[in-house]
Amino acid sequence: MKISEALKSTKIELDSSNLAWRFLSFYLKQPKEWVFLNSNLELENENEFFCLINRYKNGEPFEYITGVCEFLGREFSVGKGVLIPRFETEILVEKALNVAKNYATPKICEIGIGSGIISISLALELEKAKFSATDISLEAIKFARKNIDKFGVEIEINHTSLLDGVNDKFDIIVSNPPYIADDYELDIWVKNEPKTALFGGAKGDELLKQIINLAKTRTKYLICEIGYDQKASLSKELEDCGFEYEFYKDLAGFDRGFVAKIKE
Repeated sequence: MKISEALKSTKIELDSSNLAWRFLSFYLKQPKEWVFLNSNLELENENEFFCLINRYKNGEPFEYITGVCEFLGREFSVGKGVLIPRFETEILVEKALNVAKNYATPKICEIGIGSGIISISLALELEKAKFSATDISLEAIKFARKNIDKFGVEIEINHTSLLDGVNDKFDIIVSNPPYIADDYELDIWVKNEPKTALFGGAKGDELLKQIINLAKTRTKYLICEIGYDQKASLSKELEDCGFEYEFYKDLAGFDRGFVAKIKE
């Protein structure tokens, strides 16, 4: 089978031209341009290639199959047991950078570091900042440490829930916590991601409310990603806890997070 035939077949099977190109590029270890220019070559070991396609069709996320995910133009290691980064979270990093630049040597803590994309992306831009992070998942921490080593940044990680056992105070606390309601129906690929990184409680906002309450005595700024329908409930929580705040939207126009500052 020629590469061009595999591309056509894969596109039909996955109903996605983009995924077909990405799978071929990964399998052949060549950029998309090379695949296009060499599409008349024979595809070697085509059975192995279509085994990858079947893994995806059976619900294994593309990023778990390849072992990497792109975030802000960088490749991070991911795999089963860690949340796959979403493009929306790039906005969260931008918001945190805007706040952090007001400090010469900011102390920043991330609640739920996951694969490390947020803290690492911030650390690469903020050389004088001091970073710490927490996560309840040892599997996630394994990936975070792998990515920390890859990018050569310093981040202290605590294996704990939220801020349990962490006594410091911070200039900024940042978090992309689980915020999906427990009964929300997910597609087969998202179902293969860790439930502890997805579901935030019966309504979905319970963990975010815990973080807001913890942060009111621990930080000057709290920056979080949220569910699209949680603005009203979290506004009340932020007000009750003494924060002034602004919500921001994602590229699709949905409410996606907030930047909150404790009132002085």
